[in-house]
Amino acid sequence: MRRPTGRIMRPSTLPTISEEKTVALLEREKRGRRMRALQVSLIFAAILVCMAVTELLNAGRMAEGIPAISVVLGEMVPPDFTRWEAWVSPLIDTLAMSVAGTALAVFLSLPLGFLAARNTTPNMAAYHVSRFILNTLRSIPELIMGIVFVAAVGFGMLPGVLALGLHSVGMVGKFFAESIEHAHPAPIEAAEATGATRMQIISHAVIPQVFPQFADVTMYRWEYNFRASTVMGMVGAGGIGTELVGSLRLLDYPQVGAILLVILAAVTLVDGLSNLIRKNLS
Repeated sequence: MRRPTGRIMRPSTLPTISEEKTVALLEREKRGRRMRALQVSLIFAAILVCMAVTELLNAGRMAEGIPAISVVLGEMVPPDFTRWEAWVSPLIDTLAMSVAGTALAVFLSLPLGFLAARNTTPNMAAYHVSRFILNTLRSIPELIMGIVFVAAVGFGMLPGVLALGLHSVGMVGKFFAESIEHAHPAPIEAAEATGATRMQIISHAVIPQVFPQFADVTMYRWEYNFRASTVMGMVGAGGIGTELVGSLRLLDYPQVGAILLVILAAVTLVDGLSNLIRKNLS
């Protein structure tokens, strides 16, 4: 029988960890656990301070407010759907506003997203400028934009579309840029090795990788914009929000309850439709 030629490592030659290294590793792990515990404690303390400052922990005030809310909700029952035919057109306007605003956001976010990604931006100046634009648009609430655009272009759906679209650019462009930065570098390097231009690299090596993420972000933002477009009506941007504000001013709570149920049903349908589109695009 032929003996095996490989050498067997004797126990004395196996690598061992010295006692000092073991103690150092244990101490490092303990310090890491203590640091994490301290960070969690500080975050929890900050949350408690914010809750106390905003009187969320004020039991007396909460006890007084909850019965008042229940009274208002009770006045909404039963909901009054007698004017449902007058809500169809504003609801369609709300849907159109959300679609147009999302399309405007995606159209503007695509170039900004590629400029704001480190692996596709032409230079750092373009990177910082595009990041600044995204941060600025994201920091201004769509309601404030709606008020500004109503004053600029008048009442109607146009100011609502502009407000939703420009505010959405800040968030959609940020997500687009992060998706591009997380793209696998191998296809990009392969395209560069073949002498492809920057546009060819983006179209053939980057977009195929990030397209599913782009589709998800677009659909999620459409869902958000549909809900936000109901608020746009409160500042004169049209849609079902205008009907809701009118009923609130008249203290017609049964009709307010009916409009809220209609909005809830419409949001549910939009969510289902966006899930279906995402499933087909993935």
